[in-house]
Amino acid sequence: MATARDGDALDRDAATRGLVYRALASAFRYPDESFHASAADGDLDAELTRAVDRTTLGVSVPELVTGDDYETLAARYNDIFELGYSEYTDRTDGSLESTGPPVPLYESKYRPEKSWNDVNLDLSRAYRHYGLEIDQGERDNHDALAYELEFAGYLARREATVGSGAAAARLDFHDRHLGHAATGVADRLADEPGTDIYGPLGQFMASFVRADRNDLAARLEGTR
Repeated sequence: MATARDGDALDRDAATRGLVYRALASAFRYPDESFHASAADGDLDAELTRAVDRTTLGVSVPELVTGDDYETLAARYNDIFELGYSEYTDRTDGSLESTGPPVPLYESKYRPEKSWNDVNLDLSRAYRHYGLEIDQGERDNHDALAYELEFAGYLARREATVGSGAAAARLDFHDRHLGHAATGVADRLADEPGTDIYGPLGQFMASFVRADRNDLAARLEGTR
């Protein structure tokens, strides 16, 4: 396998991991019809299986296929990730108790030991260090899961062309941020009924992130 140390050659393993992260980022955004089609006809499952097989990680890909039509999948996404639950606790005075969605897609929701501000400021600095910024057309908090997955993919693709400096940055990013977000989301999905494709996606994401992190630690630090 060619590596970045071969001069202009591409580290295909790292590049493929970058593609997997990009696919995961897309999967955890509000589903468009293109995503639904690929999830319904098996293309998503087949493409991710082929991609993982081209890496050295040995991660199993669960069946990533939806039986929903597009409208049902979109509604399911809203129910799991976007919409909270509200209930009147006292109808005489209109008291309303609200909770967030069952599975928030933000790292800070899984970091009780860290403030929202600390998590997002650290991420903002990390993105800016590489000249990256949040798309103003779909501006969201820096700790949105899709952004963190995209950033891990960017660092993997950078490793593929630049070398081990980006690999070390990705290991640090796993330990400081993405590992917490991926595990938190996957654990909540595992406890949530009726997730269709999103439960297996969460399982696969957590396994892939953990395997990538452990491989980086073994290569760069000799640890797991």
